[in-house]
Amino acid sequence: MNANLAPIAHVGALLREWRSARRLSQMDLALDAGLSTRHLSCIETGKAQPSRDILARLADTLEMTLRDRNSLLVAAGYAPRYSESALANPELAPMRRAIEAMLKQQEPYPAFLMNRHWDIVMANDAAVRMNRWLLGGRDSPHRNMLRHAFDPRDLRAVLVNWEEIAGSLLAHLHKLVATAPNDGKARALLDEVLAYPGVPEKWRQRDLRAIPAPLLETVFERDGQRVAFFSTITTFGTPRDVTLEELHIESCFPADEASAAFCRSLESEP
Repeated sequence: MNANLAPIAHVGALLREWRSARRLSQMDLALDAGLSTRHLSCIETGKAQPSRDILARLADTLEMTLRDRNSLLVAAGYAPRYSESALANPELAPMRRAIEAMLKQQEPYPAFLMNRHWDIVMANDAAVRMNRWLLGGRDSPHRNMLRHAFDPRDLRAVLVNWEEIAGSLLAHLHKLVATAPNDGKARALLDEVLAYPGVPEKWRQRDLRAIPAPLLETVFERDGQRVAFFSTITTFGTPRDVTLEELHIESCFPADEASAAFCRSLESEP
């Protein structure tokens, strides 16, 4: 996007990008947002200045995140509407305490707090213990779940069903890249993981026909010890802060009693 564009033209170009990413025609978007096609066309070409209300309706129809809604407002010359607070800030202290309690409650099984790019923001002690055991006592070189899965120096080496898990993670990343046209970090992460050795050529293109499995087990094995987990994802309902909207908790549960017992045994080690 050309940073020198005037706001009225800038917002039009941004809307075209989002409409294209959502595979909507001008008529589709206009009808769903309650606008005339002519009015939307004038906004996209820079002939009309959209109000904040119209931008909100368009953002709702395009299912934009709070971060992207702020970008849309700024592109149109308005102030951003949604705050973005660091999790350590005092205003988010109640949420941080709640997150810490949820992570602790998951013991002795792993749990992670991650952002939209799968960066690990927080993890409980069980997650640290399990990762160190899987890596032979050393810490991971990464703080990102996709890098864990794709880097041969990391958890990929002990991930039994690597193609299944890595393929599922990559499908989610492909979707983020396709549906968030201005997310340069997601695009860079996609390019990075695709560059790791042994990544199937077919994974370089998004498979729109793929149907996600309702339940996916992650199976690890090291020194003859096998540990299997399934996961649940917790998000924060009706967030009004960019940071909170982009966070989710992944809680890992043992897929069998042997895995549960092994997690408990790690907890009891000095």
